[in-house]
Amino acid sequence: MSANIYHNRKAQWLAYIGLFCLLALVPALFDSPFLLNQLARYAVFAMLAVSVSLVWGYGGILSLGQGIAFGLAAYGMGMTMQMQFQDPVSDPVPSFMLTNDLSTLPLLWEPFWSTPIGLALTIAVPTIFFIGFGAMMFQARVAGVFVAIMTLAMLAAWYAMAYDMQPFTSGFNGISPPMPFEFAGVSIDPYSPTAYLICVGFLAALTLSAKLLMQSKFGLIVQAIRDDPERVRFLGYNVAYYQVIVFAISGFIAACGGLCWVMVVQYVSPTSLELTLSVSAVIWAAVGGRLSLLGAILGAYLVNGLQSYMGDELQDVWMIVLGSIFIGVVLFLPRGLVGLIEDALGYFTGKSETETSGVAIERAV
Repeated sequence: MSANIYHNRKAQWLAYIGLFCLLALVPALFDSPFLLNQLARYAVFAMLAVSVSLVWGYGGILSLGQGIAFGLAAYGMGMTMQMQFQDPVSDPVPSFMLTNDLSTLPLLWEPFWSTPIGLALTIAVPTIFFIGFGAMMFQARVAGVFVAIMTLAMLAAWYAMAYDMQPFTSGFNGISPPMPFEFAGVSIDPYSPTAYLICVGFLAALTLSAKLLMQSKFGLIVQAIRDDPERVRFLGYNVAYYQVIVFAISGFIAACGGLCWVMVVQYVSPTSLELTLSVSAVIWAAVGGRLSLLGAILGAYLVNGLQSYMGDELQDVWMIVLGSIFIGVVLFLPRGLVGLIEDALGYFTGKSETETSGVAIERAV
């Protein structure tokens, strides 16, 4: 019998490249600014889903705190864009600070006068936080549901800080940079093909890099830890080290999503740190297939597309519908949509799922 092409690495890479080429062709096929902006947002959500797939599907770490990195990066990007609008001499303090009795720019905001430094901090701060937070958890051998609880608690703490520190974050009103993001003298219209292609470019680069990493020796060890951490520990590997690294990489990916998010919406508020977003990302990954980075992307696009086109008519009950979808996937499609694809390809190539179930690591695509 021929092997299931689903597990063929060349076929997998072709599928990834084909998807990203298709996404890159969207501006040539559609010229609607609204549609391009909407699809750019879906690409951002797909980055968040990929971060969940990496840490949960490959690493076996159910994190409900991916919104931490997303939200911190969103605020960093919002601060960078806001300071691009301010004038160092005539208008150095944003208006929302003046209404909160701040007459001078806080020290926290000073580095964001420089766009390159602001962008570096936007990505570095969430990633470093995930390293420190991950080290605290995994060195103590926190695992399973306790990781979910700790990440959830930390997410709630960051949300409360963003909400309560109104003089610095504008509280619930959020930060609304008046002008589009500008880099190297180029203004990036959030409704332009340029902004869309930047988001898709980030998604493609992060996803392909993560896939390449997971097919390396490092990735195989991470997946082995997911399946049996004690056995890996007895083989002499530092389990906590690998868990911290994969946790930090997932935070980095989520942070890139937060950066792109503010670029395309020109707004950031504590909603970026709400539990709803982090839980939704878990649902996107589960619907598409948490063991597949490609599946997580498909899940993000599918669920958000359904929400966009069904949300108006099912506005009051959409979250119930979304929860029902998640429950249905858990009960009947534990491998998500890619599980159906795997079974279909196995059927046509003459290899049943039970015959290939022994290769657990190869199933992760």
